[in-house]
Amino acid sequence: MHLSLNRRHFMGLMGAAATMPMMGRMASAATPFNFQASWINDAEFAGYFLAADKGYYKEAGLELEYLSGGPDVIPESSIIAGKADLTLTTPDTTIKAIVEQGAPFKIIGAQYQKNPIGIVSLAKNPIKQPKDLIGKTLAVPPVNVISVEAMLKISGVDRAQVNIVPYAYDPTPLIKGEIDASVDFTTNVPFTIKQAGEEATSFLLYDFGFTIFNDTVVVTEETLKAKRKEIVAFLKASRKGWEENLKDPAAYPKTFADTWFKGTGRSLENEVYFNTAQKPLIENAKGIYSMSEEAIAANIEALAAVGITAKREHFDTTVLEEV
Repeated sequence: MHLSLNRRHFMGLMGAAATMPMMGRMASAATPFNFQASWINDAEFAGYFLAADKGYYKEAGLELEYLSGGPDVIPESSIIAGKADLTLTTPDTTIKAIVEQGAPFKIIGAQYQKNPIGIVSLAKNPIKQPKDLIGKTLAVPPVNVISVEAMLKISGVDRAQVNIVPYAYDPTPLIKGEIDASVDFTTNVPFTIKQAGEEATSFLLYDFGFTIFNDTVVVTEETLKAKRKEIVAFLKASRKGWEENLKDPAAYPKTFADTWFKGTGRSLENEVYFNTAQKPLIENAKGIYSMSEEAIAANIEALAAVGITAKREHFDTTVLEEV
């Protein structure tokens, strides 16, 4: 992604919610519904932008207000504070909040079937699997150290054999050869590296044991009871938007260049790259957002490896049955 994984780091959930910038109302319809995005307006949310522009939410009977995210936005705080009805998170932060703080959350879907976080290296000095990290320097954002350690453990690599250093969401040290690899979003950072004149290679933590979703769709238990009809309508319209967007990942980003993407400092080519790279991570034969029992079990197992006790009851698959 762009990347600041700090947006995934959920701290002080029960405290005051962060102030969130907003894009404004996207459609005029009968029932107000607020959606908190987890990051700035980039291709990660292209399906929602398309659904808004084509009137899918309005057709579903919703007056949708899109709340843009950013490095200072804690998505879970937004729904706790009642500023949003639904948000996107990662299961580790959400379930940690449920288990440790009693947060009243339910995970009702998953945008990314496979988490985009992975190990990025240069093609001229490739790191193709966890064992290739032995004796190498890996830059890792503080919030992802536990995940990386879990992947190493699952892959039979001794943590002491890898020199893990802090990562500041900037691929420059990798490009300069100061580190051997970094943990980043594989859907975006390789493009940045290519723009700097180097070729990147990467693999997902997901493919080596840390099998968790990303951009999990989360609501509070109270909202699920009070606005179930609206939540189903939102998911139905959003799924329609994503399906249309992913038919041709290069088609729609250009239509957002002067609207949704304006002011982000990212190139249109970058967004097309991102949109294309995320397609196989989002699509699901049973429909976008679907969570199979096998995938949920894999999440629970992976989270256990990092000391988070997830339970099947934290995932509610009944809502998608109505979509």
